[in-house]
Amino acid sequence: MAKMGSRKHLKRYKAPRNWPISPKENVWTVKPAAGPHSIEDSLSLLVVIRDILGLADNSREAKRIINTGKVLVDGRARKDYKYPVGFMDVVQIPSSEEVYRVLPDLKGRLTLHPISKENEGFKLCKITNKTTIKEGKTQLNLHDGRNVIVEESFSAGDVVSLKVPDQEITDNFKFEEGALVLITGGKHIGEIGIINEININKSSNPNTVVVENNKKENFLTLKDYAFVIGKDKPEISLPGGK
Repeated sequence: MAKMGSRKHLKRYKAPRNWPISPKENVWTVKPAAGPHSIEDSLSLLVVIRDILGLADNSREAKRIINTGKVLVDGRARKDYKYPVGFMDVVQIPSSEEVYRVLPDLKGRLTLHPISKENEGFKLCKITNKTTIKEGKTQLNLHDGRNVIVEESFSAGDVVSLKVPDQEITDNFKFEEGALVLITGGKHIGEIGIINEININKSSNPNTVVVENNKKENFLTLKDYAFVIGKDKPEISLPGGK
């Protein structure tokens, strides 16, 4: 992987391909700080405000908006202009009542998809790992860096519906055949489909799934790329009205 630049700066032409910014507009852009999402899979809050939403003409204006606490991510005001905003995060602009969810488009670029006020209070989080802690409770490690302690039984690969900012789990969507999934990587990124088959490899090769899209076509993708978004219908609104 090519180096992305220094600790503080990032040239636009070296930015990850999933950033929806033009490398020809300026030389430099703002690298996200270390946080809940990796640098490759997130956008800095300044880039979101200035380059994507167009709420500021320059970095000074964007920083002023952010510093005054006028931007919420997952229900909390974020005043660090380098704060990393990534997949499934909910971005709110209370002054204009605009609400967005971060989702990939069919080209793999991170986009801010407008959502209704009714959907701003929750996000879907994938369980990437779980560990047993004291008193027999379980700690779930979620894809956005959160750790949630539960008493119920959950499995890695499942997706939970999480209230934000309270972190209360309100629903659980199992990773299983028949589940509706959003593809988050590979050549089918951004596509929606139903899991028809789960292939667990006993070798070192990665596990895969067979997914059927809305055209009744099957394709193979990595298990890690399949993010459950519901059973019979999507639990979130998606680009294109899906």
